[in-house]
Amino acid sequence: MTYKLDELAGEAGVAPRTVRYYVQRGLLPAPEFRGKDTSYGREHLARLRAIKALQQAHWPLEEIQARLAGAGLPEIERLASGAPPRAALAGCPGAEVACPPPARGGGERWERIPIADGVELHVRGDAPERSRRIALDIASRHSTLAPRGSR
Repeated sequence: MTYKLDELAGEAGVAPRTVRYYVQRGLLPAPEFRGKDTSYGREHLARLRAIKALQQAHWPLEEIQARLAGAGLPEIERLASGAPPRAALAGCPGAEVACPPPARGGGERWERIPIADGVELHVRGDAPERSRRIALDIASRHSTLAPRGSR
């Protein structure tokens, strides 16, 4: 199946401007040109969905770009479905979503857990599993934020 820019953006739940930006940055391959129109395909949609899923797991765009650069379509589609990157799970036992990759430069990595507008818990990346579960329990009991995707 092929998509025009607006169709692709609608399917992926992003703005057309976002699609053009990701092409410019190299996160998405350039579309095919058919006459004066551009055409996007299955891989473009899968990449957009994978980018969105990784952003929701707090991955920075630079890391997403590096992760997707070497990935084939089956891995991209797996990520697009919300499955965590295989390599990312090694440092996050029991994680329901992929932990973001460690910050470059050797600094500590912290996970942000939003609870309400302007309120979030911070859990150090090397915190014991018990501490992580406490934070997630607090977040699930006290979160006033709408579920992802409903904003």
